[in-house]
Amino acid sequence: MTSKADWPVMGSPVDHESNKPLFFEQHEWETIEAATARIIPTDHDPGAREAGVVRFIDHYLSGIDYIYAAADGSGFLMLEGKEADAWRERIAEMQENYRQGIRKLDEISREKFGAAFKDLSDDRQDEVLVALSGRPKPQPISLTTEGDHSTFLQGSFDEGMDFFSALVLHTRQGFYCDPVYGGNKDHVNWKVIGFPGPKSLADTNTCKYSVQEYYVEDYDWADLIPYLKERENSAKGEEEKQGEQQ
Repeated sequence: MTSKADWPVMGSPVDHESNKPLFFEQHEWETIEAATARIIPTDHDPGAREAGVVRFIDHYLSGIDYIYAAADGSGFLMLEGKEADAWRERIAEMQENYRQGIRKLDEISREKFGAAFKDLSDDRQDEVLVALSGRPKPQPISLTTEGDHSTFLQGSFDEGMDFFSALVLHTRQGFYCDPVYGGNKDHVNWKVIGFPGPKSLADTNTCKYSVQEYYVEDYDWADLIPYLKERENSAKGEEEKQGEQQ
């Protein structure tokens, strides 16, 4: 298998000004946009809607043309052979996962409130998402929030996930991704968390963008890795012991 550096580049970067679906039907687009906007809602900072998360998800589900961005951000790598076959199978499963999930969202919405999910108020949409997921609505957390945060952790691999879990993962990915993938429009969410980020992937490829300026202090590895600290202390103790014996 050749290195991805040798794969041909096709297409062009995602157009952030286009709201034309590649995979979703218009109703599906509006439904997913509404759902992502409740997972990461807009408050005093931009949310999933402003970030264009639905565009990220739509491009991801559209096939195999928007999987790996080229290193210079000029387009996307062309998948061929077994790699392409594997991704087609994976995407086809996720496409059906989403289609069934959207139908279920509307089914619950109409049973509870007599309207499609996208037409409900924010509070009622939250109720539908709680009913769909079977989990309570999470409360806001911050770095200072006490308690077990393990339930908020999620990997980056979506294979085998149910619709709601995949939707939450993809919302997070589209919210914080490099804009080349269609989300994080105008770097709005990097700005929210104070991450300057590269203006384009090309800047990381040419090293025009660097995080070196943030590494202003020198650290001893032993101060960062407990095992090394223990070994260093043990060595010092052994030296002191030998000194006393002499």
